[in-house]
Amino acid sequence: MGISFSRITIIKSKIPQRENINEELQWFGQTLGLFNKRDKEQSCFRLFIALLRALKQDRQMSSDELAFEVGLSRGTVVHHLNKLMEAGIVAETRNKYFLKVENLEKLTEQIQGEMNEAFDFIKRKAKDIDKKLRL
Repeated sequence: MGISFSRITIIKSKIPQRENINEELQWFGQTLGLFNKRDKEQSCFRLFIALLRALKQDRQMSSDELAFEVGLSRGTVVHHLNKLMEAGIVAETRNKYFLKVENLEKLTEQIQGEMNEAFDFIKRKAKDIDKKLRL
């Protein structure tokens, strides 16, 4: 029996020096490994912002609506939605996408909980392997 966890990458980075909400949101997403420097057009970041706006308005959006709002192709949007779903922060119901949490603090708490659960599982397995190796 396997256990499945979301794919999360934590990257330690400097927080922006000046107060700028866009830079802070970019930092937040980069720290969680959601956005990377290869994404020159900041497509994933723009999609994340659109999902945050939709959350604030308590609505879900289709990939076509998201593509129109952020000015990207539907294929690019679906690619980034899949990445965000793999990270465990976006969900989909009836072809509508939404952030799984009510705010960024809850998102951070969710990720921390999943990481703790994953490390607990890994630790138990390491103990089992140590026993088999008689370490």
